[in-house]
Amino acid sequence: MAVDLTLPVAAQGGSWSASGWGRALIRPPFLLYAPATLFLAVFFLAPLGLVVWISVSEPTLGLDNYAEFFASKYDLSVLARTFQTALIVTVTSLIFAYPVAYVAARKGGAVAAFLLGVVALSFWTSFLVRTYAWMVILGARGPVVGVLVALGVTPPPRLLFTTFAATFAMAHMLVPFMVLALYAVMKRIDEVYMRAAASLGARPLRAFLTVYLPQSLPGVLNGATLVFITCLGFYVTPTLIGSPQDKMIAGRIGQQIEQLLEFGAASATSMVLLAAAVALFVIYDRLFGIEKMWR
Repeated sequence: MAVDLTLPVAAQGGSWSASGWGRALIRPPFLLYAPATLFLAVFFLAPLGLVVWISVSEPTLGLDNYAEFFASKYDLSVLARTFQTALIVTVTSLIFAYPVAYVAARKGGAVAAFLLGVVALSFWTSFLVRTYAWMVILGARGPVVGVLVALGVTPPPRLLFTTFAATFAMAHMLVPFMVLALYAVMKRIDEVYMRAAASLGARPLRAFLTVYLPQSLPGVLNGATLVFITCLGFYVTPTLIGSPQDKMIAGRIGQQIEQLLEFGAASATSMVLLAAAVALFVIYDRLFGIEKMWR
């Protein structure tokens, strides 16, 4: 019996056809989007709308919370420090991730499986667990300080509760994002281009800089965007490992909620952070196309 695969299947009169109650349920395309739309509406749009409302209604109705934020030198300095830290962490992550992704993509096989396995293991470990691990590693009695003392560095420098500790720990946590974004692009670079460059007399370094690196730039942009925007919302790691001068915008929001009980100001600060992240996505979409981030 021939089956028409171009039509949805419905039950009618004991046989399957594209009519009857089954077609009435299947044909409206919005029903396919209904579960995801309902989920986003309940768990994302509704809370987001509540935050927007609190930001303009507490303690008084209006835009006072936003005006106070942009008039506060402290809040603006925290916002600027957040962007500066995100940029440093992004560059640091790229420096560590690029060689790993490059070797995994070029070697393949067991080498790629091992490297990507290590990256995945780090990716699946909680941020909080890794934060406490860095507290132990960089602590006054940790292995790093022990090595420095053994090498004759006395007194050893304080590593924990410093800008270096917070930056390095955040970079370590975000390296897997960068590696996976780079590897997805590098894996598609055809080896024939490098062989062609070598056959034309290009040394390995020149072939890499003129042939391989330009083709891997989409991965660099994808990874940098993901790491940068993720870093904007870091809260636990800079709070537990960094110095008080390293407070980021997420820490400032936590302070406004937990210590100052300024829910309106905290909501306004949250919306400023969200607007900054959305602006970055829009810029990326205009320049490169947001759909390329997931390829």
